[in-house]
Amino acid sequence: MTVVSAVEPLTATIGAQLSGFDLSRPQSPAEVADIRAALLEHKVLVFHNQDLTPTAHRDFAATLGELTPAHPVVPGLDDRHPEIYVLDSGDGGKSPVWHTDVTFMPRPPLGSVLRAVSLPPVGGDTCWTDLEAAYLALSPHLRSLADRLRAVHDGRKDFEDYLLTRLSGEGNTWEGEKVTSLKPSVHPVVRVHPETGRRSLFVSPGFTTRVLDVTEAESRALLGLFFAVIGLPEHTVRHRWSPGDVVVWDNRSTAHYAVDDYGDQNRVMHRVTLRGDAPVGIRHDT
Repeated sequence: MTVVSAVEPLTATIGAQLSGFDLSRPQSPAEVADIRAALLEHKVLVFHNQDLTPTAHRDFAATLGELTPAHPVVPGLDDRHPEIYVLDSGDGGKSPVWHTDVTFMPRPPLGSVLRAVSLPPVGGDTCWTDLEAAYLALSPHLRSLADRLRAVHDGRKDFEDYLLTRLSGEGNTWEGEKVTSLKPSVHPVVRVHPETGRRSLFVSPGFTTRVLDVTEAESRALLGLFFAVIGLPEHTVRHRWSPGDVVVWDNRSTAHYAVDDYGDQNRVMHRVTLRGDAPVGIRHDT
């Protein structure tokens, strides 16, 4: 018998609300298995009415996988919680663009666990989009082309100045190496999910800057097509945050967008990420 009292899908393709969990206490192996299975099926999981401290937040995330540092560049919450990335709207913590977390590194996170800490009176929703559905929305001819492409993911625009000026060129240790520069990474445009085997369109406006082995004009046109299908509302779910909400998502098959519609009101979120692997594309024998 499953320990999940309810799994309520939020759309036909992405998102589900889970009830029957108290994330402040240790999860049993059966509960962890249920959460992981729901994550693969629905890609985004919402848990309401959770009372988590930073330590409990980190400990719950650790049941789902190995934790990364807060970010390749940005320090964590404090010395006791180096895994918690603070997204404070008053300190640059806004992300009003579709993106998948940390794809500018060779091994982006497997997933993320986000907790609402301080919310504005209105606004501040987060949207997620289903990159598998986006891939399937392309025509067969365009899917065949995308299967063979690679693209550059670059985080320098967002984080290089922070690394060089505020951290004097010394970021966190990521995948066993100290981050001292942000060299762009190259990933397949179509990623094969390592657990489900399904294909997703693994590009986003936040970090993907160029398609390789095509002209600059062709790259702009292709990315424009890919970005347009990613942003279709038919592939998305939008979450209106309430105090106590925790959301877990699969970073391998989704992108997200933090809606900046709350003016100068403060919004603070805490995020923990799970260690991932290098994205793998479609194998083409030559």
